[in-house]
Amino acid sequence: MRGIARNSIEVLPSLAVALVVILLTWLVSKITASLLSRMLERTRLRKSLQELFALLTSIAVWVLGIMTAAVILFPGLTPASILAGLGIGSVAIGFAFKDVFENFLAGIIILFRKEMRIGDFVECEDIEGEVSRIAIRESHIRQTDGQLVIVPNSILFKNPLTIKTHLDHRRVTVICGVAYDVDVDTARSVISQAVQGCDTVISDDKPVQIFAQEFASSSINFEVTWWTGSTPLAVRQSRDQVVAAVKRALDDAGIEIPFPYRTLTFKEPLAMTRAHGDRDA
Repeated sequence: MRGIARNSIEVLPSLAVALVVILLTWLVSKITASLLSRMLERTRLRKSLQELFALLTSIAVWVLGIMTAAVILFPGLTPASILAGLGIGSVAIGFAFKDVFENFLAGIIILFRKEMRIGDFVECEDIEGEVSRIAIRESHIRQTDGQLVIVPNSILFKNPLTIKTHLDHRRVTVICGVAYDVDVDTARSVISQAVQGCDTVISDDKPVQIFAQEFASSSINFEVTWWTGSTPLAVRQSRDQVVAAVKRALDDAGIEIPFPYRTLTFKEPLAMTRAHGDRDA
C-alpha cells in the first residue's frame, strides 16, 4: 500500500502538468480557430470551406497537445511509439467507422468543388431541391415542398448529380399539336410569335426553336423549345405563360388543337336487320 501511495504521489506532478497542457491545448485551439476564421473571411472561400480549414487546424492542435500530455504523463512513451499505436488503432477504427470516414472524405472533396454552391437546385437519385448547407459529413437539401432532406455526402459523391442552376438559363420544351388540315408553316409562324411575345422567354441571344416533330394519331406535333430562368419556379412560370399564349394565339388564328378521335372503317357492308315489330308493320 505504501508503494502504491508513493507511486501515486510521484505521478501527481506529471498529472498536473498534463492537465495544464490539455487546458493550454484547448485555449490554443480556440484562439487558432478564431484567428484562422477571421483571416479566411477576407478571402473568397465558401463558408463551408472556411469551417473545414478551421476544423482541421483545431484537430491538428488537439493531436499535438494530447501527444505532449501523454509523453509527460508516461515518460516511457515516445512520439514514435504513439504514432505507431495510432497507426494500428486507426485500422480498427477505420473498419468500425467506415461510413463515417467515407462521408467525411466525400464532404472534403465536395467542399473543394466549385460546381455545387449554397442556393443551387440539384437532383440526385430521387432527391431534388435547393442546397441549403454543405457540412463535413452531410449536405442539407430543401425540397420544393419545404421538406428538409439530410443527405450523406457519399451519396452525392458516388452518384450522378444534376445541378440545374449551374447556368442562369435553362432550356424548356413542350409539345403542341395542330390538326392535319392546317398549313404547317402557318402554324409554326403563329406559335413562334406567341412564344417570343412572352416576357419570361429569353430570346435575345437564345433563339426560340420550333420543329415539326411527328405525325401523331390525331395531329401534327410541334416541338416548342425556348430558354428561361434556371430555377424550378422560373421554369414553371414560363411554361404556364407560354402554353397559355400559344393556346390563345392558335384560337385567334382559327387553328384547331385537336383532341384524340377515331375513324372506324369497315371492309364489308354490315347487314341491317329490322326489329320483329317493324316487319309486322
